[in-house]
Amino acid sequence: MTDMNDAPEIEPEDTNNDVNFAEQLLAKDQEIADLKDRLLRQAAETENTRRRLERDKADTAAYAMTGFARDLLAVADNLRRAVAALPGEGFDNVRAGIEATERELAAIFGRHGISKVETAGQKLDPNRHQAMIEVEHETHEPGVIVDELQAGYVIKDRLLRPALVSVAKAKA
Repeated sequence: MTDMNDAPEIEPEDTNNDVNFAEQLLAKDQEIADLKDRLLRQAAETENTRRRLERDKADTAAYAMTGFARDLLAVADNLRRAVAALPGEGFDNVRAGIEATERELAAIFGRHGISKVETAGQKLDPNRHQAMIEVEHETHEPGVIVDELQAGYVIKDRLLRPALVSVAKAKA
């Protein structure tokens, strides 16, 4: 049998190493938390970028023809002027043809989400109307549209061209 005194003595471990390992463990835990936070932020940024690109793609598809539509507004205006310029009698077939063309253009506008800006009896909305003149008017309140000088148009929810209008003003 061996004597207890013959057993090798185990020296107590250095408590300084334990503290050092604990500090390293805390540092690594903090580093892991920081990396997780960065990863979550990057994932959120990626998702936001994806959504923004999808929205931009949808807007591009919806409003791709804005320039072309703006150019066609002049055609619509000229058709209206042509009908107004015709004499009252003798050009019924011409008038009917121009009006049919104007209706077809309006139908095409409608299919593509282009519509006229409402003006009759509306309050002046600087986002949709452009006041060209102010006129004294007995039946309209100040700031109310009296007459439309040129039609305005929107494509879906965006303004293509503001309506040019005359607006009532207070009597002097």
